[in-house]
Amino acid sequence: MKQPANDNLHSIYAMVAAVAMFSLMDTTMKLLAAHYPAMQVTVLRSFSSLPLVCAWVAYRGRFGTILNVNWKLQLLRGALGIGMLTMFAFALKSMPLAETYSVFFIAPALITALSVLVLKERVDAMQWLAIVVGLGGVLVVLRPEGTSFISVAGLAVLGSAACYAVSAIASRILSRTDSNEQIMFWILIMMGCGALPLALPGWVALRLEHWPIIAALAVTGFLGQLAITRAFSMGKASVVAPFEYTALAWGVAIDWALWNTLPDGWTLVGAAIIIGSGIYLVRREAVHSEAEHP
Repeated sequence: MKQPANDNLHSIYAMVAAVAMFSLMDTTMKLLAAHYPAMQVTVLRSFSSLPLVCAWVAYRGRFGTILNVNWKLQLLRGALGIGMLTMFAFALKSMPLAETYSVFFIAPALITALSVLVLKERVDAMQWLAIVVGLGGVLVVLRPEGTSFISVAGLAVLGSAACYAVSAIASRILSRTDSNEQIMFWILIMMGCGALPLALPGWVALRLEHWPIIAALAVTGFLGQLAITRAFSMGKASVVAPFEYTALAWGVAIDWALWNTLPDGWTLVGAAIIIGSGIYLVRREAVHSEAEHP
């Protein structure tokens, strides 16, 4: 059954909005990471949006079933979320947004590779080639001579992307039994409660001038999650997913506006390679899906 073109168009708008919100959220995380430990930023990200998510779940009337979830996968996603956000926040301390995004874009290739191992999905030779090309793009962003590849920040982004990829696979399985409201609610609870004990030993008192940034973190994170959930629920993933790469444009614009920084040629070339391989993988998946479900 073909997806209505209007739904796909609306889903694209939702994805573009989601990417804008997440880019602004990442900006607030970068601002906070300059003053607070990365683990503390993870706690702030989780708990700041929780009141808004609770209000949304209550509005949807879903608190009655909030405990009926797949606890093993929810716990796994919580642990992965802590790793993903903490490493991402750590990398943002020393890497520009555009460069961080460029490396993180390897996530779709990692998801495709993991789908073979975990979900037993079929991946043909051309898809494996695209994955290898995408990994090559990461090396280009992190510099061909290897000086940046050994940086802790560069490896942290790769680790963050790996956590995101495993979490995405877990989400595919989780969505068979748990609702979007349950998934959004428990990921924040588990990330916040899991990261808080780890953050407490090095906790830095929150400064009054940072509360507006924390409020912006809460609102942009919540709106971004709503928008991306709507995008994938309305339109075909193969149509929607490529628009995640608009984050690079946001990253470049924000870097220039706030930090007067622009990506160098290697970053742009590597980003083009990674994005190209990612779009190929998404479109290839669409062809396979249409062949299996005409």
